[in-house]
Parts: sequence; C-alpha cells; structure tokens
Amino acid sequence: MQRSGAQPWDEAHELVELDRAECLRLVGTAAVGRVIFTEAALPTAQPVSFLLDDEEVVFQTSGGSKLAVAGRHHVVAFEVDDLDPVARTGWSVVGVGEAYEVVDPRRLAELADRIPPPWASGRTGHVISIPLQRLTGRRLG
Repeated sequence: MQRSGAQPWDEAHELVELDRAECLRLVGTAAVGRVIFTEAALPTAQPVSFLLDDEEVVFQTSGGSKLAVAGRHHVVAFEVDDLDPVARTGWSVVGVGEAYEVVDPRRLAELADRIPPPWASGRTGHVISIPLQRLTGRRLG
C-alpha cells in the first residue's frame, strides 16, 4: 500500500538479473538497439534497426559509416532496453561480441527479406553481425 503523499517510485523495486534465454527473448522484442564501439579511442553509440538471427544481432549500414568500421572484427557492445520513467520499471540487455561483415552470398540471400532497413535512407550496402558471446540483462520492477 502506498503511503499518503508518497510517489509510486518511493516503493522498493527489485532488481533482477536475467538469464541468457530471457535476454535473447527481450532482444527479439525490440525494434531499435544501440551499437557501442570505440571511435578515436572514445566510446560512442549509434542506434540501429536490427534483426536477431539466432544469437546474432544483424543490421545494415553504408560502407563509409562509422558502424561499417566497427564491424571489422572489433569487439563491440549492443544494448536494448524498455524503460518506463514514470513507474521507474523496465529492463535492459547488453550483449558483447566481435562484429564482422556478412559476406557469404547464401547467408546474405537468407537475410535479405528478414533484415529491417535502416531508418536513414542510403545506409545499406553492408550487413554487419554481432554474435552475442556475452549477454547480460536486468529487470527492475
């Protein structure tokens, strides 16, 4: 029961660590995630529309983009979340893996109809995959 004058976020919320299966399920529900990588020795993040293909995050980008460079066998992170700032509840999942460009013609053909297009026009040409080698998640609420 809420105290008189108390705000909804005054009540304790439990922070729960999520297992790999739940993390993968939640990643699959998101439409946009963030790729976190290093640019000029500093961390940066770029939003991407993506496909969860088994346990790999796959997205399209243009050849000259910062994300294409990050996909050249660099270790990157991928983050998705769903947060309710009013109720102070939600979840967050972070995956880490060595990104690579998908070049196998058979896999590219298999992905062609499933991978969502980037929101910005002209950002196709390269398909980047991040195997989610390390995957952690938390839920609050």
